[in-house]
Amino acid sequence: MHDMPGSACYCETTLRKQDIGVTAVETQKQSTCFDFEHWANLANTDPERFEESRSAVIEAAIKRAPERTQIRLRRLQWQLDQVRKVSDNPLSACVKMNKMMWERFAGEGGLIETLQQLKDGETEDKPQVRNSADVIPFRRA
Repeated sequence: MHDMPGSACYCETTLRKQDIGVTAVETQKQSTCFDFEHWANLANTDPERFEESRSAVIEAAIKRAPERTQIRLRRLQWQLDQVRKVSDNPLSACVKMNKMMWERFAGEGGLIETLQQLKDGETEDKPQVRNSADVIPFRRA
């Protein structure tokens, strides 16, 4: 294991030795490390700190994205957070998020369809059609 800035091991060491804060988030910028054992241990021993750390790392990733995509990333993260909130357990949330990912990849208006349109020269701006939802009227009490 190397302990040099920018290496995965350096990032893991930094995350283990320090609370997730500006220093750790800045270190994470230099690397694409992910220390599963650290995060699993943190989730099991200190769920509140895990949630704070998770939010800080996600926010740092969103801020590193181009400004034009940050709003879309925040909306996506909100959707993922809602899935986690309403799911019965973490595995259920994971399955639901996986389904969301595949729909965005292979579903209507997804990445595959968009790339195919670009390949075929269909570059016109077409409004994205989303599945409709049933509107349920509320009754007045």
